[in-house]
Amino acid sequence: MSPILVRPVREQLEHDRVIRLLQVKLKRKHEVIANIGEDQSTSIKIGQLQIYPDLVLTTADRGRKLMGTVEVETSESVNHLEARSQWAHLGRARAPFHLYVPLGSVDIARRLAAENHVHVTELWSFHTIGDQTHFRLVQRTPDDTRRSSEPRGIVVFPRPEPPKILVPPPPPPLALPPRPPVKSAPPPSPPAAVRKGPLSERAGRRVQAARSASVAKSAPVAKSAAAVKSAPAARPAPAARAVKKRVAPPARKGATASRTTASRKPAPARAQKRK
Repeated sequence: MSPILVRPVREQLEHDRVIRLLQVKLKRKHEVIANIGEDQSTSIKIGQLQIYPDLVLTTADRGRKLMGTVEVETSESVNHLEARSQWAHLGRARAPFHLYVPLGSVDIARRLAAENHVHVTELWSFHTIGDQTHFRLVQRTPDDTRRSSEPRGIVVFPRPEPPKILVPPPPPPLALPPRPPVKSAPPPSPPAAVRKGPLSERAGRRVQAARSASVAKSAPVAKSAAAVKSAPAARPAPAARAVKKRVAPPARKGATASRTTASRKPAPARAQKRK
């Protein structure tokens, strides 16, 4: 990781944009892996050190042999600290080291590389005009001057994470209607014989008296019912014979007239009381 911990936002955006442009440009010849911003995935192990360059160039076969490294700097990161911490170690590896600096920092980069004995294979400059960025080769050093005792760069790839098995969540339980509250039955009251105290004794006496009175009342009633059942049933009286009424013969007219006149006669006066 670069020791430049705090970089202006504008320069950081320009730095990341140039890395993406170079990644597309260099893909024609090599397999390019980029470490942009906080995405530090691929590193190079040189001796005991592990460095994360901006771009890592490897072969496209299974061996992934290291073919070169690329470091992009801005005007703020071209300094002695950056040259000692990264340039010097990347320059000691057998793989070619490509350095890209802004157009106004070319002379400073040359001086720093000479002072710190940094072997730069290719030194490039870049400048932006409008929406286009132009790259120009400034210096090229042949690979014959590289010593054979220099350490080899070994590309260290991150271990692939095991695939995550997504388990679908269980279906939600079916919503059942709420059950009505169950009313608990009141506890049964203890019988009067179990209760203790003077009140319970009085209540027991009253119950016994009521029972004896009911037994006494029911005894004569039961006897009368038994007597009624034992008595023989009375025989029904014979039906009265129908009596034929004698009809009087019709009377004569004269007799009826005399009878009517006689009935109309005044009744005789009662005998006066004796004085």
